[in-house]
Amino acid sequence: MKPHVFHPGAAEEYILAVQYYAAISPELGARFNAEIEKLVSEVCRHPERYLQFSPPVRRARSRKFPYSLVFLDQTDRVWIVAVMHAKRRPEYWRNRLN
Repeated sequence: MKPHVFHPGAAEEYILAVQYYAAISPELGARFNAEIEKLVSEVCRHPERYLQFSPPVRRARSRKFPYSLVFLDQTDRVWIVAVMHAKRRPEYWRNRLN
C-alpha cells in the first residue's frame, strides 16, 4: 500500500466538508470522514483500479456522498489533489498540478 499526501488545498476542502456535515449532525460528519478515509485507503491500495479521467489524473468517487478524490498515482505515493464536490466547477483543481 502506497502512502498518501494531500495537497494543502485538498486538505482544506476535506476539513471544510467534514465541518459542514458535522454542523448538520455530528454523526453525519463522522460518516463522511469515515467514507473519505475508506476511499483514501482503497486508492492507496489499488490506485491503478481508478480510471484516468483527465490523464494522468485519476478520480475515485464516493458511493455515499457527492464527493470524489482527484489524485495522481506517483511512483512513491498517491498525491491527492482535490476532495471535490460533484457540483463544483470542473477542473478548478488543475492549477494544483504545477
